[in-house]
Parts: sequence; structure tokens; C-alpha cells
Amino acid sequence: MSVKSYRDAINEALLQEMKKDENVVVMGEDVAGGAGTNGEQDAWGGVLGVTKGLLGHYGRERVIDTPITETAILGMASGAALTGLRPVAELMFVDFMGVCFDQILNQTAKFRYMFGGKAVTPVTIRTMYGGGLRAASQHSQCLYPMFTHVPGIKVVVPSCAYDAKGLLIQSIRDDDPVIYMEHKNLYDVTQEVPDESYTIPFGEANFTREGKDITFIGMGQTVGICNKVADKLKSEGKSATVLDLRTLSPLDEDSVLEAAEETGKVVIVDESYPRCNMATDLSALICQESFSSLKAPIKMVTPPHTPVPFSPPLEDLYLPSEEKVYNAAKEIL
Repeated sequence: MSVKSYRDAINEALLQEMKKDENVVVMGEDVAGGAGTNGEQDAWGGVLGVTKGLLGHYGRERVIDTPITETAILGMASGAALTGLRPVAELMFVDFMGVCFDQILNQTAKFRYMFGGKAVTPVTIRTMYGGGLRAASQHSQCLYPMFTHVPGIKVVVPSCAYDAKGLLIQSIRDDDPVIYMEHKNLYDVTQEVPDESYTIPFGEANFTREGKDITFIGMGQTVGICNKVADKLKSEGKSATVLDLRTLSPLDEDSVLEAAEETGKVVIVDESYPRCNMATDLSALICQESFSSLKAPIKMVTPPHTPVPFSPPLEDLYLPSEEKVYNAAKEIL
């Protein structure tokens, strides 16, 4: 086991799965780079370098640079999956799914259902999401609720390097379409990660902290915020549970309800827009199934219902923060 960044863990998962199964192919804009130039062929590896190095191992037949056309990328990946390949398609920014959403919503997600279970579509769609990098409204959105809403798609939101590797390997091996969402701010976060291949099952949330006074529920980057607040409360004599959902579809409802019932006080931290997001869905679930266990109103820490600002001070104000989560917790403790 060695220390790896979130970026390196994803890269290693791709390398190992491509070695294990020759049907695994990677495709997307600049996933290799350098084609047609006299310089370095493996010039880029995606917009933030996640796939760098794959080309040297597996060549351009399996690491495929595509034109800037998300509809074609997703159409090619879904069709390839139906013929027996296991494509990993990179949708560079989740914001661009507006270009190819028909391929996801009306095609890929429904193949198994429409063909009576006979058609499997083992396609993994990797994409970046989230604010904090000053990338403005068209490159900073947190849109996982839109995919979670669609039956037939599995939605994965790893919060750390260890989960990033195990969940990506599980995604590639799964026979259903998977949206695998990587938060831009996590790529350089490091952690000890096994060198060997391993999987993390879908639908099994992870308790990163355990306590009796309050429960925090997070996903992706917000898990780290929850952990920091839990540690701060511990120094003040309060113990907190933190639940990392890991996957939004399938959702580990049992762990959500267990965590809520254990403390009776819940703060849900979600970076997506506040209307019809994961925080509202989880709040409804807890109220419907465990209302009698609640000792205080559920608090939801989300951005306001506005586009992500480009202005650095406004973007910082827009995003869920440690201070906002701490204040929400203090209100109900």
C-alpha cells in the first residue's frame, strides 16, 4: 500500500482494468492527446491529466481521442458496450451532458429494460463536477441529482482516493451504465491506497465518523467538510456520526435511516442546486421512515438556487463550507 492522490488512484484503476480485460477501452476528448504533432504523443491525458500514461501501455486503438462532440462520444460508447466492449467514456465536464442527455436518458439507461434483460450495457461515464476552481457557470455545476433521477443508471460519487479506485473498478466491471463523478477539488487529495486491484460494492455507504449527538450526511467533496466539522465538535465535547453515501443510485437507505435514528439530529450537506437535490430526497426519506426518531428539524446545507458564480468571493460564498455546516449543527445541538 502506498500514498496516492485521487487522480493517481483513478489512473491506476484504469491501467489495471485495461490490463485485466482487453475489452476495456477509454475514449473522450484529449484522453491521450498529441495526435498529428511532432512532439510528445501522450501530451495531455484529459483536461486535468487523469488518463495520462494510458496511451503508452495500450495504444490508440484502446485509448481513443474523439472529436468535440459529446453526443458522438456517448453514442459510440453505448453502442460499443452493446457489442461486448467495456468502454470508459469521458464526458469532460458534467455540464456538457446537456449536449448528449438523450443518449443517456432515452438510450443507454433503457436498453436492459426495453430488451427484457437480454441487452447489457457495461459503459462507465467518467465526468468532472463541482465548483471551487473559478471555472464559471458552465463548468462548475453539481448535477448528480439529474442522473440519480433516471432509472437504469448507477451513480457513483467517491469522496477519497481509496474509494475512487475501488468504485471505479466496480463501475467498469458492472454490466449496467454507471455515471462516475469526480470532484475537481479532490484530484490532489492523497491517501493510502492498495496497489493491488479491489472493488467497493455499490449501495454500501461508509461511516467515516461515529458518534451519538448529531449525524452528518455527505457525498463526494462534502464528506471531507463533514469530517472536519465532526472533528471540531469532538474538541468541544460533542460526538458526531458522518455518513459518506458513496453511491447515490443505488442508495444505502438502511444506513441513512440508521444514522438518522442513532442521533435524531441530522445535517445533510449537498453541493447541488437546492430544489429536488439529494438533500431534499434524503430529508423526505428520513421524515417518511424515521420521523419519530427525530429530535430536531433536519438541516440542509446547500448552495442558493443560482448559477455558480465566476467571481472568486461569490463562488466561495456560494459553496457549502465548514463554517456553514458548523453553524447548522450548532443550531440543532
